[in-house]
Amino acid sequence: MTLEEISQRRVPTNGIELNIAEQGAENDKLVLLLHGFPESWYSWRHQFAPLAAAGYHVVAPDMRGYGKSDKPADITAYNQVEVVNDAIGLIATLGYDQAVVIGHDWGAPSAWSTALHHPDKVRAVGALSVPFTPRAPSPPMAMMREMFKGQFFYQLYFQEPGVAEAELERDLRDALGKFMAMGGGETDLASLPQKQEGDDLLTGLAFPDPLPKWLTQADLEFYTNEFKASGMRGPLNYYRNHDLTWELTEGAPDNIHQPSMFVAGEKDGVILMAAEALQALPERCTDLRLNELIPGIGHWTQQEAPDQVNDAMLRFLKDVDG
Repeated sequence: MTLEEISQRRVPTNGIELNIAEQGAENDKLVLLLHGFPESWYSWRHQFAPLAAAGYHVVAPDMRGYGKSDKPADITAYNQVEVVNDAIGLIATLGYDQAVVIGHDWGAPSAWSTALHHPDKVRAVGALSVPFTPRAPSPPMAMMREMFKGQFFYQLYFQEPGVAEAELERDLRDALGKFMAMGGGETDLASLPQKQEGDDLLTGLAFPDPLPKWLTQADLEFYTNEFKASGMRGPLNYYRNHDLTWELTEGAPDNIHQPSMFVAGEKDGVILMAAEALQALPERCTDLRLNELIPGIGHWTQQEAPDQVNDAMLRFLKDVDG
């Protein structure tokens, strides 16, 4: 892997500026890659060269609140309508009418939503880890609190501003190493500490020694330095907008009609929670071209299994573009 051919710049979109990493000719077809939590454009480092070599202009932004991108102070600025508008604005700023949009983790619902709400701008859509789910019938936070009543659930723990920030920022390298290893395919989820409501996130987790093969010391240092500069408030604010996003998307369509793809690790904890959504995916995505689980792989799909993900993405793009 080489990063020398990936360039970075800040570009305006939706009233803010985002830092983007890019590779490939600017007149090639645009593929927009949206990262999740707690990551950066760097989580797509293994995808740039193969997609660019296949004839695509590959662009991965630091999402709002991350890295060198703008970090609005208002918590409500991180609702998914604004995040989607960032992506749609990028397509125009970069001089395109349309793009293929692919996301991972939080970037996955953002990618699905760009396709759902802007079908004229998104000609094909893909997601890693998080399958498409239509808008819930009732506010999601109430359902989440009922489902995990009396239990620890990280998304509920993230709700109170300042609490998770303090824990994670106390030692960012330690926190990021533990969190990423916890989600990787090498971790037996059943062996993790059993937590109760009121517990914190990281107590009881050991720092991985050695690091997982897919996460080098250099990778961890990159992420640590990014979050030392940006802080964790913006990234955590994504979780604090479930209900606002729900309110703002009343009347949203229930199905994705563009060509679509889904790839996840077979050992991803999200897949365990989203079993119904995964089963319903062929009905909810009416032109699902690719739907695959990678054995032995956890949550950090494109970092843990770059070759398999690149192969899937290239097969999907070839199917879309001929």
